[in-house]
Amino acid sequence: MSRKVLLDVDPGCDDAVALGLALASDELDVVGVTTVAGNTSVDNATRNALSVLTLFDRTDVPVAAGCGRPLAHELETAEEIHGEGGITGELPGPAAEPVSTDAPAFIREQATEHDDLTLVGLGPLTNVAVALMSDPDLPERLEEVTVMGGTIRATGNRTPMAEANFYSDPAAARRVVWDANPKVAGLNVTHRAQVPPGVVDGDSATAETIRAWLDYYPDWVRESVGLEHAAQHDALVVAGLFADVLTHESAPTDVFVDDGDARGAVMFDEYGLTDAERTARVAVDVDVDRFRALLGERLSRLV
Repeated sequence: MSRKVLLDVDPGCDDAVALGLALASDELDVVGVTTVAGNTSVDNATRNALSVLTLFDRTDVPVAAGCGRPLAHELETAEEIHGEGGITGELPGPAAEPVSTDAPAFIREQATEHDDLTLVGLGPLTNVAVALMSDPDLPERLEEVTVMGGTIRATGNRTPMAEANFYSDPAAARRVVWDANPKVAGLNVTHRAQVPPGVVDGDSATAETIRAWLDYYPDWVRESVGLEHAAQHDALVVAGLFADVLTHESAPTDVFVDDGDARGAVMFDEYGLTDAERTARVAVDVDVDRFRALLGERLSRLV
């Protein structure tokens, strides 16, 4: 049977790639998409998600718009990286409207409707945290929570210690880490998941758009981070739902919420030096070759 998943996203080019991978994989059944402010405004993110689903002829997948700002900070977007409006490439206009239910309520509804649902957080975790605060028993009704965020090494992309999703809403990230026992994949592994756009064949407009998403890093990002190709952070998390591409370790884990360079940084007590009880399963290694081959094969199904 396919694994039922709900994707919480802020498209964003790598979110669009992750959506494509999920839709192209028979192992997954995408029961819904929720949107959150992050890479761009929530209005743009919602429009982008609807347009991606329209591009792939999957307007049957419901989309619920969510939180428009972090819990305790001002929104800082990343359109300078992902493009004006939050996404590059030629996209059709949305052929559907978002559902009337807001994202946190939609998450709770879907967890009740599907007793084996996996919640996948690929943007700031505001929607997930709000859902948890209003329904503390939510984790018990979910099969799993898995997120892209943070880093357990000094490889941040917002500060030397902090990744963008956790930096954007550290209070939400802390709530999810404390309460949902998530699987977490951060920049220490996702930066290695570089994928050249040539993994997708074809000369269709859809193929060109996917290649634009795969090649979304501006030159200044490549030079500053030292990457040859854009890293597909979110798609790696989706691939990990059904393929053996990530290795996780469990340890007491926390997220720093104070302002400054440590905002959004992850404390991963790898050697058990604290008596903290809060535990997450954090990715420590990645099979890049397997992931790259898998992503190319699945995305090529969409063109």
